Amino acid sequence: AVRLLLAPLRVLLQWHLPLGGLVSGKEEIKSASRGVAQPMSPSDFLDKLMGRTSGYDARIRPNFKGNKSLQACKPQSNPNSGLSEVLSDYRVNVFLRQQWNDPRLAYREYPDDSLDLDPSMLDSIWKPDLFFANEKGANFHEVTTDNKLLRIFKNGNVLYSIRLTLILSCPMDLKNFPMDIQTCTMQLESFGYTMNDLIFEWLEDQEAVQVAEGLTLPQFILRDEKDLGYCTKYYNTGKFTCIEVKFHLERQMGYYLIQMYIPSLLIVILSWVSFWINMDAAPARVGLGITTVLTMTTQSAGSRASLPKVSYVKAIDIWMAVCLVFVFAALLEYAAVNFVSRQHKEFMRLRRRQRRQRMEEEIVRESRFYFRGYGLGHCLQVKDGGAIEGPSIYSPPPPTPLLREGETIHRCYIDRAKRIDTISRAVFPFAFLVFNIFYWIIYKVLRSEDIHQAP
Repeated sequence: AVRLLLAPLRVLLQWHLPLGGLVSGKEEIKSASRGVAQPMSPSDFLDKLMGRTSGYDARIRPNFKGNKSLQACKPQSNPNSGLSEVLSDYRVNVFLRQQWNDPRLAYREYPDDSLDLDPSMLDSIWKPDLFFANEKGANFHEVTTDNKLLRIFKNGNVLYSIRLTLILSCPMDLKNFPMDIQTCTMQLESFGYTMNDLIFEWLEDQEAVQVAEGLTLPQFILRDEKDLGYCTKYYNTGKFTCIEVKFHLERQMGYYLIQMYIPSLLIVILSWVSFWINMDAAPARVGLGITTVLTMTTQSAGSRASLPKVSYVKAIDIWMAVCLVFVFAALLEYAAVNFVSRQHKEFMRLRRRQRRQRMEEEIVRESRFYFRGYGLGHCLQVKDGGAIEGPSIYSPPPPTPLLREGETIHRCYIDRAKRIDTISRAVFPFAFLVFNIFYWIIYKVLRSEDIHQAP
């Protein structure tokens, strides 16, 4: 039976890999010979072990026609450049270590417990056909030489280590952005061997997945728990072995708090300044209102620039939309104040029109008996020769009562407009405070607890 152990897949996730960090992934090469007399030279030994005369065929898996091969994995990973919300992927540096057992490579002729071979010998032995199922891009490292390790043990165990840089897909749920927790998966699958021939397993005697110590990311904190599992794939060609590890990344909202939340909060507060400006200063209040609306619109567009065009509403969308509504409402509030303050003019114009109509009606009623209105007043005389004198029908009424009434009405409407400003000074801040309480409780407390409790 061939036991194929996929050696610990060691995936290192880091943003900046110092030159000294490369040394940590280096494998210490053991000397194939320790000065002890050997029955044969190393070259002859390797030729006998896996050369043309050995009968070893790299095209055939271990234990062919026998038990299935088992492979153990242990990754050590380092997020290299973090997550990309627009592309829905993440970049990692991986030290992938695979371990399996090939009885054809067991030996007794050589005194060392293990042999560290040149990477060029990889073409001479059988290797599992592992690939990353959610990989979008990858490259090997060849500076200053191929970053590969091949080690063979006396009992036939084979350790194969390789350094890779991977770009893996990571579908994201941005409903709680920027207070979200993303779960990114790394899936390792067999390409051609079905589960009848090859099975991948996580290494159990050690920590299966290791993360570089002191790992820091600009926007995320990598949570300690990493979920290891199996993701067996079923295709038309058969059932294929697959293992996966899930990394949980919690976003830190410090950047968004400084760049988006606090500026938009100040813009909303700035729009309330117009409530304390005299209603007669129309240019100042209109200019302030339009400036805050345009600034808030630009701020809202900037918050969506680095995000994918998703169909659902995000947490930051709700914040920006409500802030825009508040600054727009502050602009409309001055429109209402200005309209109410000018209503006395319309009212006085209506009163004058009604007064004029009543006067005309009185003139029509009196004109049939009052001839002075027709220019005949000089024809009406009494017996002693004195003319009849009477008031002219065109003499205007005394203006004093009308002016006094107009001032009263004007003062009444001005007071109403000022009352709107006074009420707005309290209603707008209170409404925005209530919104903030509900917003932060829902997204930072309730939804955060649901995310942490989710499996």
